[in-house]
Amino acid sequence: MRQWARWLSAVALTLGASQAGSGVAAQTSTPAAVPSTVTTTLTVAAFPAIDEIVRSALPAWKALHPDVDVKIVSRELNDHHTAMTTALSTAKGLPDVMALEVGYLGRFAQGTGLEDLSVPPYNLSVDKSRFVTYAFDQATTPKGAVLAVPTDIGPGALLYRTDLLARAGLKESDLTTSWEGYVAAGVKIKAATGAYLMAHARDMKDILIRTGLEPGEGLFFDKDSRPLVNTPRFVRAFELARAVRRQQLDAKVIAWSSDWSEGFKRGGIATQMSGAWLAGHLNTWLAPSTRGKWRSAQLPEGAFAAYGGSFFAIARHGDAARKPMAYEFIRFMTMNRTQQLAAFKAQDAFPALIDAQTDPFYDLPLPFLGGQQARRDWREAADHIRAFPVHKQDNFAKEVIDTELDKVLDRGKDIPTALADAQRLLLLRAHR
Repeated sequence: MRQWARWLSAVALTLGASQAGSGVAAQTSTPAAVPSTVTTTLTVAAFPAIDEIVRSALPAWKALHPDVDVKIVSRELNDHHTAMTTALSTAKGLPDVMALEVGYLGRFAQGTGLEDLSVPPYNLSVDKSRFVTYAFDQATTPKGAVLAVPTDIGPGALLYRTDLLARAGLKESDLTTSWEGYVAAGVKIKAATGAYLMAHARDMKDILIRTGLEPGEGLFFDKDSRPLVNTPRFVRAFELARAVRRQQLDAKVIAWSSDWSEGFKRGGIATQMSGAWLAGHLNTWLAPSTRGKWRSAQLPEGAFAAYGGSFFAIARHGDAARKPMAYEFIRFMTMNRTQQLAAFKAQDAFPALIDAQTDPFYDLPLPFLGGQQARRDWREAADHIRAFPVHKQDNFAKEVIDTELDKVLDRGKDIPTALADAQRLLLLRAHR
């Protein structure tokens, strides 16, 4: 930051000198402060709810930087990342700051479109210890480049309905001791209440492929871009997902669909594995009428996983003159404890900044969760999560795996063949 402080001072001096030599007579009789007419406008490209978080932070930002306006360009999640991909590849329409969701980070990390923030004048690596370790690592390439600054994380949690468990004669440990026990508990819940254990059998696969990774392994590829589909963790994930479907324990509804939200409202879905932020969404708009009936637990079998997370980045070919202020804005959004806490309180964006995880807010009971102090558990989960390397073909790999799992669930395709077919497709795509 010191380099940029000198840079900004030099710009101010240059502007002052140019105004003094512009031919306008100096007014020396009554020295008065004249408001600056030079205004910088930063463009921030974001998606819901990052756009709202940025918008809410603007009054505090303007108090610090009255001569720097911020223009927010907001698109839906997929549209936003498609637009950013196009902008980076063509170097046209680049924002000064772009928000990135972790699921899309891989496709950007493999290219050269983003600024390496680990080197001068940014020196982001100096601040590494201020962030949750796995979140910072997610934005770090194997060569040590840091391409984005984490702003929020999604520590995984198992949300469950206490009323449905009680009717089935179950307790929390019946869900969390083992994955097989979790499925067995679902059988009892279905028999006693008619409710499904989960929304979709894919949910089981999504969490299990994130467990048991060896150091250096990515979710779908190893460090040499070799697919990891023919491994025990994928086999177990597919087998347990198939067990869920065969015993009719999933509602067969996809997240964020109307049937998904209705399942929560009507008590038709007993549990949901997701990021901790889901508790806030259930409370505010998905199923507020179910307040007090939910609780949060750590994931079964001692697993810890991340669901989501957001970052801010700077395009390498963005406007060089605005990059210092763009990075100042990113620091304001990610390293300012007040702003991080405000985003958590307003949008359930769990802070990636460690200093923002020590507030008394974490000790408050959550009425929606029956007075449970669940934020403590979410903080503990965040401390145990470990990052895995991202790959530019991760999104494609997820589509392939989902397709093959659907063939297993809906058409009875055998698991070894399904995984072998997925492995073959990923081998063809890995180095593109």
